[in-house]
Amino acid sequence: MKIKALKWFPAVPVAAALVVSLAACGGGTGSTSSASSSDALAGSNQQALDKYTTKDVTPLDKIDKSKLGLITEGTIKVGTLSDAPPNIFIDKNGNFTGYDNELLKAMAAKLGLKVEFVSTKFQSLLAQVKTKQFDMGSSSISTTDARRGTVAFTNGYDFGYMAIVTKDGAKVKTFDDLKQGVRIGVVQGTVQDDFVTNTLGLEPVRFPDYNTVYANVKSGQIDAWVAPSQQAEGQVKQGDGTVIAQKKVNTQNFTAYAVAKDNQALTDALNSALDAVIADGTWSKLSAQWYTDRPTLKEQTPEGWKPGSKTVQVSAAK
Repeated sequence: MKIKALKWFPAVPVAAALVVSLAACGGGTGSTSSASSSDALAGSNQQALDKYTTKDVTPLDKIDKSKLGLITEGTIKVGTLSDAPPNIFIDKNGNFTGYDNELLKAMAAKLGLKVEFVSTKFQSLLAQVKTKQFDMGSSSISTTDARRGTVAFTNGYDFGYMAIVTKDGAKVKTFDDLKQGVRIGVVQGTVQDDFVTNTLGLEPVRFPDYNTVYANVKSGQIDAWVAPSQQAEGQVKQGDGTVIAQKKVNTQNFTAYAVAKDNQALTDALNSALDAVIADGTWSKLSAQWYTDRPTLKEQTPEGWKPGSKTVQVSAAK
């Protein structure tokens, strides 16, 4: 599967925006951001990210679990989201699950550690990791330069998508249709927020979570939702009257787990565990399970991208 990377990345995100109502500042107001226009994902291209990807990792049997700086010894306390399937959500039995969290559980098992998930909002997550309310964050986090100023990241385990979600028959059908006068919804503090605000130079309608922004698409309160593609696919259901109008694939923008900047030992341990689940086929198995459009390694590792350290060999699901 040869995928063309997006031409409109990278950028510098603006400062955290306030959650606003549709009446206060929707895309239809004709107003633009007061921030200077720039791209939204500085540091999120493969060349820039390559300097952060480790050459190799510490062997699992060489990791000292007593040195990981965990809030509770033997348990990784993880901040995550509850409403963003298929990546991070709570299932009908009340369990935290999804691709990112199931991958993390497999990694923790390699380290002989337990995992404690705690629900939070994305706009708070990185600050909570920085102040060590959580040992780490799991939320399909795009690794931008601005975010590296707040937290450290593991090696990458996934690559990025963006999508436009609209009502059936809407006039907005492509990213080129996102212009002044279009009411564009985003989740506050996300890369999509940065993209609409900085790259497009538009003022989006910001929402606190994925469920709320999607509900506003369905009700017609906004014209389009610029979403992470995986979350768009998890929200859009047959019979909802909504559609994923366009999906852009950006193989140059990897996602990773967030860790406090001064906890290099935990970052190193997680990188070792990530390589281990990549090498034994677990990563590929979970990718196929949670992303039905990626059944094989060819779809899971598009040209120019692979997960983990520079030396790990990606194995097919067993």
